[in-house]
Amino acid sequence: MFLDIPKISATNSETEPDRLERLSRVYGYAAALSDMDGNADFCAKVAKLHDHKGNLVVIWYEQPTARELTYFLRAWQSRMGDESTNIEHALMLRELPEADDESDA
Repeated sequence: MFLDIPKISATNSETEPDRLERLSRVYGYAAALSDMDGNADFCAKVAKLHDHKGNLVVIWYEQPTARELTYFLRAWQSRMGDESTNIEHALMLRELPEADDESDA
């Protein structure tokens, strides 16, 4: 069982909690598509999903493949999603480890 699911957030989620449920369904749909493709690495690549006024924002830990992008496109276009193609993808920035002062000497 894969327990490391991405963070899910939505604009106005306090007044529209159904947005969070929709993102959970969309993630499940995309994960199912990846399972059907035999893509075992997909779930570990997704860092965060955010719904910003009907626009799906997907933040990735690693560069997704073209096929992985289609998982979210199909899910967001479906009745489980927003039935639109309004999707943005971005890579999560990671902080670089600080250099040791001694290594500069």
